[in-house]
Amino acid sequence: MTQTVIPQLRITDAERSLAFYVDGLGFAVDGTHQLEPGFPLFMQATRVGQSLCLTQYAGDCQVGGAVYSIVPDARACHAEFEQHGVAATNPPWDTPWGSCEFALTDPDRNRLRFASDRA
Repeated sequence: MTQTVIPQLRITDAERSLAFYVDGLGFAVDGTHQLEPGFPLFMQATRVGQSLCLTQYAGDCQVGGAVYSIVPDARACHAEFEQHGVAATNPPWDTPWGSCEFALTDPDRNRLRFASDRA
């Protein structure tokens, strides 16, 4: 299935956010836009077929957003992130509604939750 909605999250420090999303979570930057050096940066990044837009433009959205992502295996995803130094704010747990989920928070307090069906 093709992703039909691309969440947009506000970032305040592009270098710090790139380290978190690319080095820590394994996203690849698909493209960037910046009117000129020193201006806010906008970028799209994708991991395992799921894209996010990360923006420094204050008018796009506010810091502290949230994204809920469905992944093939939440526990494996969590382990991968931990191997790259990203600690979850909530470790994987089995929900009463039949999923396994964990959550983490990016450097700008955006909340990211990853979920899969319970095995």
